Amino acid sequence: MTTVHDAHVHVWSADQIRYPLAPGLDDGDLWLPSFTPDDHESIAGGRLPINLVQMTWYGLDHRYILDLIESEPSRFTGTGIVPAICDASLPRPDRAMLELARGGIRAFRLRGRAAQPAREHAEHWLEHKAYELMFGCAAEHGLVLSFLCAPSDLAEIGRMCERFPETSVILDHCGGVRIRNSTIESGDLRSLVALGVLPGVNVKFGPVHGLGGGVAPFADVLPLLHTVVDAYGAGRVLWESDLGGPVQMQNSQEDFGACVALVSDVADFLTAEQREQILGGTAQRLLWGEASAS
Repeated sequence: MTTVHDAHVHVWSADQIRYPLAPGLDDGDLWLPSFTPDDHESIAGGRLPINLVQMTWYGLDHRYILDLIESEPSRFTGTGIVPAICDASLPRPDRAMLELARGGIRAFRLRGRAAQPAREHAEHWLEHKAYELMFGCAAEHGLVLSFLCAPSDLAEIGRMCERFPETSVILDHCGGVRIRNSTIESGDLRSLVALGVLPGVNVKFGPVHGLGGGVAPFADVLPLLHTVVDAYGAGRVLWESDLGGPVQMQNSQEDFGACVALVSDVADFLTAEQREQILGGTAQRLLWGEASAS
């Protein structure tokens, strides 16, 4: 069976001399004093390949995840932050992407409309030359754009994916779709399913403990998993823990295993091949590259 690849992990160091926080941030802004790959290993019970998501309190300083990737590139890959639109004078976003890609960062996180500057045509918030450069760069160089978004953002993301069909896009955290009181808002689910016809769009399934009621064995999220796999195919679904993130597990060691087991054992509608794709194969292809095996 493919080794479990954790497609979404937040990490930051307790060493603020070597890895300082961005100006204006302090310890009170941190979700935890630190969260490192060693912490992930302790919770997961082993050294899994993990995708390191750049923390916002490092700003555009990617040294921590770049150093980790350099130390063990077969285990680590990264998702970086490159601003598309900013008041400051910065390099073109496509050039910044390529520079970070040289250090092993293969994906680049973009935020949905709520975090974008207000513009005249708010409905088409991706209608800007900078985003076109990023979509084009990702397609040309085999990189990935990873969206932290809400269901209301999905139509606009889909529009851009139709314009750039060769670009690989990931919807973080099921595109913001959630289960509340054992139900999924039907409009949200339709918006997520609609993008399944676009072959470049992929979905991170997780954090399992944050998608629904949050109590192991997390069986309440099975309908969402079933729907996502039906719409996208297991080859475009990636399992993620979101460890280090803002939604904490109630009992991390037990809950982590239960989150994996939901896919590996509980979801009886999945074939063995589908389980392998969701738990490792899809992430390996998109975030580590086809030739990278663990």
